[in-house]
Amino acid sequence: MTNLFWLTDEQMKRLKPFFPKSHGKPRVDDRRVLSGIIFINRNGLRWCDAPREYGPPKTLYNRWKRWSEMGVFARIFEGLASEATDQKTVMIDATYLKAHRTASSLRFEKGGRGRLIGRTKGGMNTKLHAVTDATGRPLKFFMTAGQVSDYTGAAALLSSLPRADWLLADRGYDADWFRHALKDKGITPCIPGRKSRGEPVKYDKRRYRRRNHIEIMFGRLKDWRRVATRYDRCPKVFLSAVALAATVMFWL
Repeated sequence: MTNLFWLTDEQMKRLKPFFPKSHGKPRVDDRRVLSGIIFINRNGLRWCDAPREYGPPKTLYNRWKRWSEMGVFARIFEGLASEATDQKTVMIDATYLKAHRTASSLRFEKGGRGRLIGRTKGGMNTKLHAVTDATGRPLKFFMTAGQVSDYTGAAALLSSLPRADWLLADRGYDADWFRHALKDKGITPCIPGRKSRGEPVKYDKRRYRRRNHIEIMFGRLKDWRRVATRYDRCPKVFLSAVALAATVMFWL
């Protein structure tokens, strides 16, 4: 049992306010089940391979599926991330997550639409767009198919950006409409200009060096094998895996 993951009393205390109320028959022990769900997601195991200390695999899977569809894990992440106090500088970026054949199988006519998986040069992928604070802790996520432009994620996340003084992004986000939208929100963009621009864009190079924090965040997320490789067909369930990993690593 020494290699198994178990939530602490303090972590459970912070999580419990987000749990749905139990109606009728009491739920199976929350600590045991959630610890098992985290263990499976972090190690990329099949549910049937769950260590017996966590209880029946069917109980783990049913809780995972039900709470994912209810948006419980997403609410936990958003609730804890909202406690961030220093948001004067935020960062935005996107990364590819490999889709396993179990997630990308089935023809579109049989339910493949809306799965947010697309073909890129690297194969079938999902793209994860994220906004983080200055230290690289994730604040917001948005998911698209792999071939979708970074601009789409930027446009989707724009309205939910926290009040900040600066936004750091790489030159893939160098678009006049995005710069103007940020300035309208009172945010100063720190974004290098594309090489195709006629005139160079001035930006704070010293401040821009901090952008590596968001890349480190993506790397840490991908340490969770069920995030680095997408096995879930349902995008809501897969986004729950991302939210769960971000919660455990950055907000608990």
